[in-house]
Amino acid sequence: MNSIWNAIIDWLHRIGLHPDPDTVERAGSAVVDSATHAAQAVGQAASGMDMASLLALAAALGWASGFRLYLVVFVVGALGALGWIDLPGGLHVLEHPLLLMASGGLLFTEFFADKIPGVDSLWDMFQSVLRIPAGAALAAGVFGADNATMATVAALMGGTLAATSQAAKTTTRALINTSPEPFSNVGASLAEDTAAVGAVWLALANPAVFAVVLVLAVIAMWIVTWMLWRFLKAAIRKLRGWMGATTPPDIELPKT
Repeated sequence: MNSIWNAIIDWLHRIGLHPDPDTVERAGSAVVDSATHAAQAVGQAASGMDMASLLALAAALGWASGFRLYLVVFVVGALGALGWIDLPGGLHVLEHPLLLMASGGLLFTEFFADKIPGVDSLWDMFQSVLRIPAGAALAAGVFGADNATMATVAALMGGTLAATSQAAKTTTRALINTSPEPFSNVGASLAEDTAAVGAVWLALANPAVFAVVLVLAVIAMWIVTWMLWRFLKAAIRKLRGWMGATTPPDIELPKT
C-alpha cells in the first residue's frame, strides 16, 4: 500500500503539486475504509436475502442490463468472486474467471464506445439484440432452477425492464447525437454508468427504497421515450417534406 501512495505522491510532484505525504496517505486510507465498509454492509444485506430482496436484485439486474449489460455482469461477478456478497446459486457462473475476463474486456470497449457520438448509436444497434434476453436471464438466475415459478416471473420482469431502459437509452441518444458537441454524450454515458452501479447497490442495501426509485425511473423512462419518439417522428416527417420541396415539379408540355 505504501508503494501505491508513494507513486501517487511522485506523480503529483511531477505535475507541480506538492502535498504532504501523510495527508495523502490518510485520505487514501479513508477512501479504502469507506469502500470496505460499504461493501461489508451490502454483503451483510445480501447474505440474508428474503423474497423481497431477491425480487429487488432481479429487477435491478434486468433494468440495468438494458443500458449497461457488461458493467452489470462484471461488477456483480467481481463482488461475488471477492467474497463481498454471497450471490444466489443461479448467479455463481458470473464469478468464473473466464466470464469475468470476457465481461471486463467488453466493459472496457463499451466504456469508450458509448462516449463517442455516432459510435454509441452503432454500438447500441448491435447490442440491443443481447440486452433484453440477457436481462431476462440474469433476473431468472437470481432464483435459479430450484424455483421455476419465480424464475419465470423474474425473467418476464427482467426482460420488460431491460426493454424499457433500452428503449429510453436508444431514443435519448438519438436526440443527443443531433448536437455537434461531444460533451452531452460523455455526460449521458457517465450518468448511465452511475445508474447501473447505483441500482445494484441500492437493491442489495435497501430493497424498499430501490422499489420506489425504480417505479419512478420506469415512469420517467416511459414518458421520455414517448415524447422523444413523437419528436423523432415529427423530425423525420419534416425532413421528408424538405426533401420533397426541393424536387422540381413536373413540367407539362402544352397540347397541340
